[in-house]
Amino acid sequence: MAAANANPALKQRSLLPQLQVVENRHLAPEMLGLIVGAVAAVALWTIAALNVLGVITILLAPGEPAGWNPGLDFITFGLVAILAPYGFLKSRQMARIEEIETRLPDFLRDVAEAGRFGMTLPDAIITASKGRYGLLTDEIKRMASQLEWGVPVSTALTLFEERVPTPLVRRVVSIVTRANEAGGNVADVLTMVARNAREDQLNFEARKITMLTYVTVIYISFFVFLFTVLILAADFLPAMIQAGQSVSQSAVGSGAGQGAAVSLQFQFVPQLFLAFMVAVIAHAVGDGVMAGILHNARISDGFRHATILLLVGWLMMRYIVPPLNV
Repeated sequence: MAAANANPALKQRSLLPQLQVVENRHLAPEMLGLIVGAVAAVALWTIAALNVLGVITILLAPGEPAGWNPGLDFITFGLVAILAPYGFLKSRQMARIEEIETRLPDFLRDVAEAGRFGMTLPDAIITASKGRYGLLTDEIKRMASQLEWGVPVSTALTLFEERVPTPLVRRVVSIVTRANEAGGNVADVLTMVARNAREDQLNFEARKITMLTYVTVIYISFFVFLFTVLILAADFLPAMIQAGQSVSQSAVGSGAGQGAAVSLQFQFVPQLFLAFMVAVIAHAVGDGVMAGILHNARISDGFRHATILLLVGWLMMRYIVPPLNV
């Protein structure tokens, strides 16, 4: 009988390492997207190199010359393949975590109130898990289930921290774990942590609102750059080409040597289209990453902004900005 009664406790203890393995077994979606995007980018950049070398010719815009023009198209798509999956998936995950964090102070206050009635920390967490905390509810119920199975509260909190890996959650878990191990009035500690977490969230939201102005300036400056390129390619540079051709034709009538010298003055103008395209790619990636870092202090959010700017810039350069032909 004693051996039979000991089996459940032994079984619960044996489940602890298995729980940790199951928590860490799966690959994060954003990392999977980054790997798949990197493979796709290598394939697209290979196609770009073959286009530049003249081995193949795949034109995505009608009437564009072969060589570097389609090569830059596939270079752009390769950048999008790397930036977009990781940027959007990571931003989606961080938005979910932020929504979870907004309800974390409410959960901590409920646990503190339950602790003031004489409950231990595990019992207080299990009692508070019956409440509604938005997206945090599933994580709390999962932690409560682990506690009911006999998982130590420190292990359950650590697993919760691994599922929601943010600085706020790490700080809260560290403080609560140490307060529980030290003993004393854990309820007061939880109340203080909940108040501090709410203040941090309010400060972060205020910072985001302030930095949104700078993000708007980055977008406006990028579109101003695009429209400047459009004006140059549609009006100014074609006028330069026509003026150069007129001068060249008039010079040919007066002397071949002078005509040859003059004709060299406008032959470089069509190459500016490639320079514009490279500048758009560089600005889109750099401005997008800067916008994400300024807004949320996260490079993954910058990848999302860079993807949007890259696609808008490519569409405008390929289908709105006229090519410069001599």
